[in-house]
Amino acid sequence: QVQLVESGGGSVQAGGSLRLSCAASGRTSRGYAMGWFPQAPGKEREGLSCLTGHTGLTKIANSIEGRVSISRASAKNMVYLQMNNLKPEDTSIYYCAVESPFYGAGCYIDPQRFNYWGQGTQVTVSS
Repeated sequence: QVQLVESGGGSVQAGGSLRLSCAASGRTSRGYAMGWFPQAPGKEREGLSCLTGHTGLTKIANSIEGRVSISRASAKNMVYLQMNNLKPEDTSIYYCAVESPFYGAGCYIDPQRFNYWGQGTQVTVSS
């Protein structure tokens, strides 16, 4: 079992930045991936970014590339999502998730692949 706790959300004005954190605990397989998935009200959960635990490879959705980066602190079992130049359309609940087991070279930003989920952290961007 894997437990995930997100933090770092909040309310910012357009153009601002936020860094979301995801703390993971419990046991994963040696091969795993972690990702971030926003869900806006009335919309489906989207794939934003992922990181492959055993290779360090990352992936960012084309729609937001250039404004977002994903990183980790392995020793702390933490994954971070840095978001810059935020826009009102970025307003969502941001969920952290783990796909375990996963032994591919590079992760897939597909929420249906991920089997452990946090409770989410709200990000609100005002114009």
